[in-house]
Parts: sequence; structure tokens; C-alpha cells
Amino acid sequence: MNIGIDKISFHVPNYYLDMTDLAHARETDPNKFHIGLGQDQMAIIPETQDIVTLGASAAAKILTDEDKKDIDMVIVGTESSTDFSKSASVIIHGLLDIQPFARSFEIKHACYGGTAALQQANDYVTLHPDRKVLVITADIAKYGLSTGGEPTQGCGAVAILITSNPHLLSFNNDSVFYSEDVYDFWRPAGHDYPLVDGHMSNQVYIDSFTRIWEQNKKVNQTDSTDYAALTFHLPYTKMGRKALRAIFPEMTEAEQQRLEARYDEAVVYSRQVGNLYTGSLYLGLMSLLDNGDLAAGDRIGLFSYGSGAVSEFFSMTLMDDYKKYLTIEGNQALLAGRQQLSIEEYEEMFNKKMPTDGETHTFSDPTNYAINKISGDIRYYNK
Repeated sequence: MNIGIDKISFHVPNYYLDMTDLAHARETDPNKFHIGLGQDQMAIIPETQDIVTLGASAAAKILTDEDKKDIDMVIVGTESSTDFSKSASVIIHGLLDIQPFARSFEIKHACYGGTAALQQANDYVTLHPDRKVLVITADIAKYGLSTGGEPTQGCGAVAILITSNPHLLSFNNDSVFYSEDVYDFWRPAGHDYPLVDGHMSNQVYIDSFTRIWEQNKKVNQTDSTDYAALTFHLPYTKMGRKALRAIFPEMTEAEQQRLEARYDEAVVYSRQVGNLYTGSLYLGLMSLLDNGDLAAGDRIGLFSYGSGAVSEFFSMTLMDDYKKYLTIEGNQALLAGRQQLSIEEYEEMFNKKMPTDGETHTFSDPTNYAINKISGDIRYYNK
């Protein structure tokens, strides 16, 4: 019996900033962003939208009424929660009218939380093959204006429905993991933005991948030729490329070119969106499926990384007729239909925040699942 991804979708806000404009505003060579980081555009979110808006919007695109009756669990992987107690998943569960006898909870470990949720879903459906689990990865990456991390910001959500007999991809149940207690990226209570050791963060990422890759080869008796493509967590698209190239010495030149071509296909969407934290690996997976030269039966390797640091490598296999269940036109239309912001509009939107005075405030954002009111520090959403 196969367990895996039956449906997958993503959502980003209707606004973006061009990285050339940001480079000029910060008196920096645009090539540092377009080539040095591998980023062309950055998704921008208004204050009337949050991870609930993003997650519910992504999931609404793929769920049928039948799915909502069969879902036993809603898991949100995020590091951008708006509440230290109440989970975004229980709000999304209600907004989407999923059957009430379901578990709803969040998982947090930097950018790794979504993968932990995915594996939890795999375990549950393996034991309950007639049921389904909805996994949502939703985050808003913000580092502050005119900071070193500003060009690696972004936001969005990926929704994944895990079922038996999936239409898209099946788990191979070959996960290997690696944990190391480091402070490369962290955000203590009371801090609006993360604290980052940029050099350490890049090095720990690459070291984690090379170590887990060696462990994968040892445990699963595989090498690069066993994978049609390797996908990566993408805080910025050049980061994953550095990790991929770190294992090039063990490959032939033809093998290097093959995997790098697949990598280019996997970063098409992320170049236009930026950092999704927990969702970046899965946005890359969607980009690969939509833009890649793949076939049924191909094995795809996935490297998930969360600062602090936890990483996991696992693989999935493409199902027969998977291409029939892709939503390529809708994905491309979502990105193409966004509104470009000027630097002034971006900075104004960035600085706006939800009031926290406990009073009642109303808003007029007509976007599906946007915040229409906050009262007593409770957020009310469009439905």
C-alpha cells in the first residue's frame, strides 16, 4: 500500500517587490541579489493577512467536501505563529469546515517543522489508510528594513494532502536524520526579528547536508544515480545550489549537469517568491513537478533543514499519471497576477502591524481569509 501526497498547492499574497528595485534603494549591485542570492522577486504580505490567511487559502484550492469529511488531522508547520498558545491549525480547521472530530496542532522547529508534520501524517495514514491528513507549511520571513537579511525575506504557504493510494508521490520510508545544537538562527521571545549568524548558518546548512547525504548512502545503499532529482530547503535559491555542488566531487560531469538542470527547474517559483521557511522545500518540489523533465516511477530526494539544527533526507516516488493532477496553469497565474510594489509602498506595508491594544478595529481587505476585525486581541477572518 502506498502512502503519500495526493494533492499539493501553494499560495502567496498578491504583492511582490522586484529585487532590482530593492538593490537600487539599498545602493547595492542588483547582481548580488539576482546572481549572488538567486532571487528575482520577493513576496510581500499586508498586515491584514497572516499564516492563517496563507494556509487556509492554499488548502482551499485542493480540498473537496469529501476530503473535509475524511481528514482526521490538520497540522501546521510554522515559526510565524501569532499566538504562543492557540494554534493556527485549529483556526484553519474551522475556516475550512473540516469535520470536527479531528486533531489540530502546530509543529515548530525553524524551517524543519513542515517535514516533521509530513512524517507524522505518513505514520497516521499508514495506520488508518481510509483517512486523510492535511499538512500546511506557512510562514512569513522578515528580518527588518535595510538589514543584511532583507533580500532573503518572503512569505507563503504550501498545503499538502496525505492519503493512501496518492495521485502524485509516495513515500519510500527511507528517512535519515541529523541533529546538532547550534545557534545559527534563533528568535527568543520578545524579538520581532530573528537573530542570525549568517556565515555559520550557511556552513551548518552545507555540513548538515553532506553528513546526512553520507548517512543516506550508508543506510539506504544509494548514490546520486538513484535519484531523478534532488530538492532542497531554499532560504534563498543559491543556498541549495551550494549544498548540491558540495557533493559534486563524487559524480561524473554528466551526472553533475543532470542534477543541476533539475535543480534549476526546482527553483523557478522560489526565485519569484523568496523564503517560505517551512514551505520552501515543498514550493521547490512543486516547481520541479511543474517545470521538470520527470517521469512516473522517478525517485526524488528531499533535503529538509531547520536552523538550530535539525535536518532530514528522504525520498518519494512519482505515481503513474501524476501529470494529470498538477495545477500548472493556476500556479503560474497566481505568480503572474500579483501587483508590483514600489520601494515606498513596500516599506509602508512592511511597517504596518496589527494593533495590540485590546480595542476593536475593523479592516476592509476583501481577500479570502483576510483579517476583517480584531477585538480583544482576537483576530476575525473573512470566510
